[in-house]
Formats: sequence, structure tokens, C-alpha cells
Amino acid sequence: MVRHHPDHRSGTGRRAVMALLGCALSAAALTGCGDDDQDTGSSPPTTTSGPDTASFSGTPPSALASKAASAIASARASASAAASSASARASEFEASVEAEAARSSAAAEDALKDVEGRGNALSEVGMKGLPREETSGLLAALVTITNKTDATASYAVRIDFEDASGDVVETRFVGAEDLEPGEKEQPIAFSRQPADARLTPVLAQAQRY
Repeated sequence: MVRHHPDHRSGTGRRAVMALLGCALSAAALTGCGDDDQDTGSSPPTTTSGPDTASFSGTPPSALASKAASAIASARASASAAASSASARASEFEASVEAEAARSSAAAEDALKDVEGRGNALSEVGMKGLPREETSGLLAALVTITNKTDATASYAVRIDFEDASGDVVETRFVGAEDLEPGEKEQPIAFSRQPADARLTPVLAQAQRY
């Protein structure tokens, strides 16, 4: 009977391999432990750097910033258009008022051209000078016309601006048309003379027609 004996060399080889593997595992463990020990000391600072902006040509606006800029531009454009429109309307209104005043003045002058004396409506017309600070330095008279009759009537008034000698330097005409009984209107007679002229407004004529 033949007996098989274990191969001592194979066993020795396996033991050598296991020994090497154990050493490798031990070395890895020691290395890990060594790292843990080093963590207890000061760690080198971590340096972070920002993006390289050398190649940037500018910062593009965000969507919100773009919308805000667009809204601001639109608001400015609207405000500019509104201001322009308001200015135009004011100019149109001023021109309209001046045109109406010129028409009323011409109508009053025409109504008085054949009137003799001071007219039939002096008792229905009053007048007072306006402070120059209220008229940008111009000489002006506020004329109050009141229809004291019981029928609709129109009025024509002549205002003379006289100097200290009583000489008439300028004449202005104002009027009121189709006033109902008891109705009042207050046109203003402006002198076109220089602001420093010393003149006195005088109620020269007042005619109801």
C-alpha cells in the first residue's frame, strides 16, 4: 500500500504567500493609521481660486436685469411722450384762449364804433387793477361785467390806459356775449406797454347790446 505524503514544499509556498499577503494588509493598516495620526495635526490650507476672468468681455445681464432695464426704458419713453403731449396741449389751449380773447376784443370794438358818449352799461361794469406780481409785471385791469337786466345781453367795454398827464397811451377792448340775467363774466384787459410804464386804466365806455 502506497501512502501519499503531503508535499512540504507546497505547504511552505502557501504559507509564504499568506505571510506576504498578511504583511501587505498590515502595511495598509499601518498607513491608514498613520494618516489618522497626521489628521490630529495642522492640515495644509486648501486654496480655492476664482474663475479666470481675463477672457471675459463683460458680464451678461441676467434675465431679470434685462426685463428691468426694458421696463425703465419703456417708462422713460412713456413719460417723455406724456410730457410732450401735455406741453402740446398746453400750447394749444393757450393759443385757443388768445384767439378767443382776440375775437372777443374785435367784437367789442366793433360794437362800440358807433356808440356816442360812455355807453348805456356803465352801472353794470366794474374794474380794478391787478397787482403786477400776479401778472408777471404787466399792467392789467380786471373787468367785471354783470347782467343786471331780466334778459340775455352782450356787453362791449373800452379801457383807456392813461399817463400821468391824462393822455390816452393805449386803448383795449373786452366784452362778454350772451350773458343770462344775473350772470357775470370777468375778462382782463392787458396793456402792451413796457412793464415800467406808469399808466392808469380807466373805464371809458361800456355798452349793452
